[in-house]
Parts: sequence; C-alpha cells; structure tokens
Amino acid sequence: MKYLRMPRFKSEFKKFSPEVRLAFQKQISYLLQDIRHPSLRAKKYDEGLDIWQARVTKNVRFYFRSQGGVYILLNIRRHKD
Repeated sequence: MKYLRMPRFKSEFKKFSPEVRLAFQKQISYLLQDIRHPSLRAKKYDEGLDIWQARVTKNVRFYFRSQGGVYILLNIRRHKD
C-alpha cells in the first residue's frame, strides 16, 4: 500500500513538534504493513464516510480513508482524553 497526504493533513502536520512527526513516521510504516498493528489502535471513526482513526501518540490521532490500494491521509490533530 501507499499513502497520499491531503492538503489539510499537510497543513496540520506542520504544526506538530519534530518528536510527533517522527512518531507519525513510525506509525505510518506500521499502517503500510498491517492496519491491525496494536500500536495503531486503528478503528472506524465515521462508518458513513468510511473514515478511520489511528494513534500517533497518546494525545495525537490521524484520520484516513483507504481507496484503491492507497491510504488517503485526511487530517491529524490532538486527541481529547
């Protein structure tokens, strides 16, 4: 699988620290290997729009859709506990 960063994802991603960006790189590699990787805790976020949520850190999540063998990264943001 491959991934594509949408404009909103790109703009939000720039706002995060280098540590979070590095953590994201690790998590995206797990996603490309297996969406069920335990570190991701991936789950459906919006069934109707087929949007998934996965964990970057304890407080950061990213949102994506899978389409034709490509993960489309929609957004990344802080997660409220």
